[in-house]
Amino acid sequence: MALFPYVLVIVIFGIANLWTLGVDIPAALARTTIEIPWPWLHEALLDPNGQTQSSTVYSFDWLASPGTLLLISGLIVALVYSRFDDRGRYPLTMGGAMQEMWLTAKRMKSAALTILGVLALAYVMNFSGQTISIGTWLAATGAFFAFLSPVLGWIGTAVTGSDTSANALFAKLQETAGQAAGLDPKLMVAANTGGGVMGKLISPQNLAIAAAAVNMSGQESVLFRKVFGWSVALLLALCVIVFLQSTPVLSWMIP
Repeated sequence: MALFPYVLVIVIFGIANLWTLGVDIPAALARTTIEIPWPWLHEALLDPNGQTQSSTVYSFDWLASPGTLLLISGLIVALVYSRFDDRGRYPLTMGGAMQEMWLTAKRMKSAALTILGVLALAYVMNFSGQTISIGTWLAATGAFFAFLSPVLGWIGTAVTGSDTSANALFAKLQETAGQAAGLDPKLMVAANTGGGVMGKLISPQNLAIAAAAVNMSGQESVLFRKVFGWSVALLLALCVIVFLQSTPVLSWMIP
């Protein structure tokens, strides 16, 4: 029963993304996506070649998104634990589970607003050409940019609390700088994601959520002091690995 939530997540995500026998589940879920053109922006923004930007259409994956699949998994786990626990080992009810999910959503509202703001900023910077301009400027560091690349992802995630936000903010910048410096753009984007993972350790939003989840609210500074050194050490190790991957020493690791 302790492993049931993890097994269930694997099964539900596997079915949602891979099941095509008899019924094509991924295709069926994709048909539920609602596309919403942004007012005043759709068909009004052009790329450098004069073509209409397609990113002005928002795809609302209300059923196929990972968040919805996790929510479904959580509800099933709560149902199983509440109905098939004949020994009282899992003091959980459906009402209690729903209440906990609501409290979790309220607890994360500030982090969610931060992520939304950063994503909005990323779109503005990408559409306006600011990201490409900054990337071109950073490319002046040449081959040394490979060493600095993970630091951008680390800073982005440490500030925003989300590796997704850091990727949205800096991925285009990393790609542009990599191409201008003669480095593999795929390696630079991957370095941004890897550096972001190291930044997760010291992100204030993540520390606040983790502390609240284990009833340690107010002790975020204690957690920060314990993990900061590990975060920096892992970041430096990643910087060295990425730099070596940009050279013949470890370039064989890049597909």
